Amino acid sequence: MNPGTDYHHAPYIVIWEVTRACDLACVHCRAEAQSLRDPDELTASEGLALLDHIKAEFGDPIVVFTGGDPLKRADLNELIRHGTAIGLRIALTPSATPLLTAAAIDELRAAGLVRMAVSIDGADALTHDRFRGVPGTFSRSIAALKHARAVGMETQINSSIWRGNQQQLSALADLAVSLGVSLWSVFLLVPTGRADTNLLMSADEHEAVYQALVDLVASEQRPLAIKTTAGQPFYRALAQRGLRRTTHPSARGEGAGMRSPQPVNDGNGFVFISHTGQVCPSGFLPLVCGNVRQTPLATIYRDNPQFRALRDPDRLGGKCGQCEFRRLCGGSRSRSYGLTGDPLAADPTCAYIPARLR
Repeated sequence: MNPGTDYHHAPYIVIWEVTRACDLACVHCRAEAQSLRDPDELTASEGLALLDHIKAEFGDPIVVFTGGDPLKRADLNELIRHGTAIGLRIALTPSATPLLTAAAIDELRAAGLVRMAVSIDGADALTHDRFRGVPGTFSRSIAALKHARAVGMETQINSSIWRGNQQQLSALADLAVSLGVSLWSVFLLVPTGRADTNLLMSADEHEAVYQALVDLVASEQRPLAIKTTAGQPFYRALAQRGLRRTTHPSARGEGAGMRSPQPVNDGNGFVFISHTGQVCPSGFLPLVCGNVRQTPLATIYRDNPQFRALRDPDRLGGKCGQCEFRRLCGGSRSRSYGLTGDPLAADPTCAYIPARLR
């Protein structure tokens, strides 16, 4: 099966939170990370079996090791080597701590890591370091991205956008271009974990972000591929301008195999496994639908009623259910849940009014 062609059968992206241990203190942390590893984490042997299962059942989705800080696991390179050996595309989202050294990046590359994604949440050190809670993380992140590129690894920047940095989109895009990243992934903040609604933008502010991102795509002045996470209305905004999910011509070659052929959403092309094996539609939609220690991941993804509902746009409520873009967009299911308690409710942070409701 070609991954991404049938999200009912297999996800395009599998996120495995390999640990919740981390030495940062980010104000928005989804995982509410802790300093020490949980003794109930999936073991190395359980992790290797999980990767074998993903390959056998899902083909070759992108598998992202996240945390916490994955570098807290001593067996990280073993997991990467095994995943690569069986034909999976492995990516990693490390934390910018003293563990992220040039030597560590060299070992990750030698293990077969395809892409490293590093968070940059401000165009300057002041904005980023304040958000991440530890001084020096901005400069460490920049150094890590540069070294990863130097050793031939694809790189990606993840930027969480909230009230404190929404005016820095253009500067962040310029920074991403200057660092030669393969993809800029824009995360629209979700009220879960440590992130509360005080950090959240209004619906009109979200719309301004989507339109600014579309302007960046439309201008083709920057060789930069852009995607959103928990920002599905971006794809509606692109369609309204007659634009497809394309990028500047010089950004289309590298990393093309790491972009989904169609937008993904929580539980729809996307699945999350926690450090203890719990399965959720995404890390930002913490509805536990099973555990890989008791039920195969593929069974949970394909058959769990919550996952099936999230893949049915006709189950959406409110204006999202009436929207002509519900199959392309579908709204942020995680933010709907975070703000209303209902993962199928209308996205409260989308300003668009569907044609049939005007």
